[in-house]
Amino acid sequence: MSLRGEGALGYKRSRPGSNTSKELNPDERNVYNLIKSKGDMGIWKGDIRRELNMNNTKIIDNCVKALQLNQMIREVPDVKAKGKKRLMAMEFEPSKELTGGVWYQDGILDEDLIDNLKLVCLKLLSRHKVATADGLRHEINNLDGAFHVEVTVDQVKEILDNLILEKEISKVKSNGMGEFASFPVNVDCYKLKSKRAKMGAFSMIPCGVCPQINHCAPDGIISPVTCVYYTKWLEF
Repeated sequence: MSLRGEGALGYKRSRPGSNTSKELNPDERNVYNLIKSKGDMGIWKGDIRRELNMNNTKIIDNCVKALQLNQMIREVPDVKAKGKKRLMAMEFEPSKELTGGVWYQDGILDEDLIDNLKLVCLKLLSRHKVATADGLRHEINNLDGAFHVEVTVDQVKEILDNLILEKEISKVKSNGMGEFASFPVNVDCYKLKSKRAKMGAFSMIPCGVCPQINHCAPDGIISPVTCVYYTKWLEF
C-alpha cells in the first residue's frame, strides 16, 4: 500500500525543523517539548515515561515514531551506555559528553586515530627535539588530509600525557636557554626520552610499534603496500 508521501500515522513528511507543535496531538506535543527541553543531552525513552507520568509505553512509542517520521527528533548514541540511545530534538548537536568528542566515531572509540596521533607526535618531537602542546597541535592540524578531524590543544595534551605514561616522552619546564631558547621560561615543553631519541628512524615509523608486524608481508593481507599509516608516514 502506497502512503504517497505521508507518514504511517497520516502526517506529511517535511524538512527537519519545519514542523511546529500545532501539528501534534497533545501526547506528541508533551513528548516533543520534554525531549526538546533536554537540549544537547537528550533523554532516555524510559525517562520520558517517568517525567511525564505516562504509564502506557505504547503511547510513548507511538509518539516517538511520529516525531521521528516527521524528522523532529532523532536517536543519538551514548558512549557511556553501549547499545542504548537517547532521543534528541533535530536542532541540537549531541554534547561531547554523549559522543565522546573527537576520540569516538558513531559511539565507538577511534583507536586508529589515537594510535596515529601518537606516531605523529613522536615523529614531530624527533624532528624538533622540543615542542609545546600548542605547537604540535598547530602542525598536526596543518597536515593536509592526515586526519579526519581537527584536534584541540587539550586533546594533544591527552595524547602527550599518554606517551609520558608509556615512558616515550617527558614533560619539562622551559628555562629559556639552549634547546628551550624559542620558548618562554616556565612553559611546559615535551621531548623524547633519551633512550627513545637514540633508537633511530625505525622507531618513528608505524612499523616500529605495530603489533601486527610479525604478520606483515608484501603480498599478505597485512602489507606495507596497503597500510594507510605507512603511506601517511612516507608522505609526512
